Amino acid sequence: MKKILILGVGAQGSTVAQRMDEEPNVSEIICADYDEKAVSELVGILKKGKGMKVDASDIESIKAAAEGVDLIVNGLPLQFGKNVLEAALAVKTNYQDFAATESIHKDWVEGIKIMYDEYGKRFKEIGKTAVIATGSAPGLICAAARRTMQYLDTCDTIYNIVYEGVEAKRFLPFWWSPVTALSDMGGIPNAFENGEMIQTEPFGRPIYRTYDYVGKEIRFVEHDHDEPVHMGLNAKEFFKGAKNIYFKYAGSGVTFAEPIYRAGLLSKVPEEIDGQQVIPFNVVLKHIPPAPKYRDEIKEIIEEGLVTDSGAMVVEAIGEKDGKKIKVETHVFAPGLNESFKRAGITSEMYLTGQGGALFTKMFVEDKFTQTGLISSDMLTFDQVDYYFKCAEKLDITLDTKVTELK
Repeated sequence: MKKILILGVGAQGSTVAQRMDEEPNVSEIICADYDEKAVSELVGILKKGKGMKVDASDIESIKAAAEGVDLIVNGLPLQFGKNVLEAALAVKTNYQDFAATESIHKDWVEGIKIMYDEYGKRFKEIGKTAVIATGSAPGLICAAARRTMQYLDTCDTIYNIVYEGVEAKRFLPFWWSPVTALSDMGGIPNAFENGEMIQTEPFGRPIYRTYDYVGKEIRFVEHDHDEPVHMGLNAKEFFKGAKNIYFKYAGSGVTFAEPIYRAGLLSKVPEEIDGQQVIPFNVVLKHIPPAPKYRDEIKEIIEEGLVTDSGAMVVEAIGEKDGKKIKVETHVFAPGLNESFKRAGITSEMYLTGQGGALFTKMFVEDKFTQTGLISSDMLTFDQVDYYFKCAEKLDITLDTKVTELK
């Protein structure tokens, strides 16, 4: 029987808690956050839940909550990641992170390398497993990209493509953490190109795709995200030697953020306006509503009406199989907002990211991780990937893969 600590009970952490509450191999779920109201509301609907207030800026506070647990699931903002990693190592437990912390090195890519190398060695020394990037993107899409490699002998180019097509009638630019969303929108994207890690221009280098289930041509742009970094660093061993790996993004959040980025309003550099020092990013963030996470508010948004309720998550991989050049296109399908609410009382973002993350937690609970050290979600074995998507099918998260020969 496993005892789990979930740090951060927002959209992702609360979904994992609810899914693990159903797992027979889980004995206790410690739900911890600085927000006592959120903890109380979550624990109130769980059979195995226990609530705690934790100050994630204090490693000792995290260690106290983690004593005796088999796994820490980190759903906190990125700046707390190093503290949670250190606490997991101190209490000698397994670790899961929806993202990858930015607090290890001022250069995020270098921080990822340190996580793989130094933290990987430290987790291996205590015989434990740490898995980072375990949401939907990164996470589920990384597992889908890894599965796509089963169709190729060699790989040249991978596109990770995401379209966030759910839009409410009310002003609600983002269905997940606004601070994370805006930070990503204003961040400098990374791409893996010609075998090298490069930086690109936010909202630049567009590609266009039309999917029959969306019904219109979509413009996808460069976006600051994890996939090209993880997959680029792991290209030789896990992605058949891919030389080019990209993340392309579209949706209502992009439509909202692109003009304010170009106006300089996502800058975090203080500037003086009418004699007052302001940080443009903070001004914008102040006026963005939080992502909905409670059943009643989600219900209210749905009843007010939606503009669109669609989306796309696609992996395109171009390479060779049996001497022929082919494109392998894997589409991820999952419930939309209306269906997610009917099934689980949550948003489609919570469903895909939270449930996608919960599947990695389930793999910990069922001892499916044979690796020790620190890995990311793109480094699963093919057997682990197959198991992941076998479990995902029960949640109506499915894959459709098409192979096309290229001339």
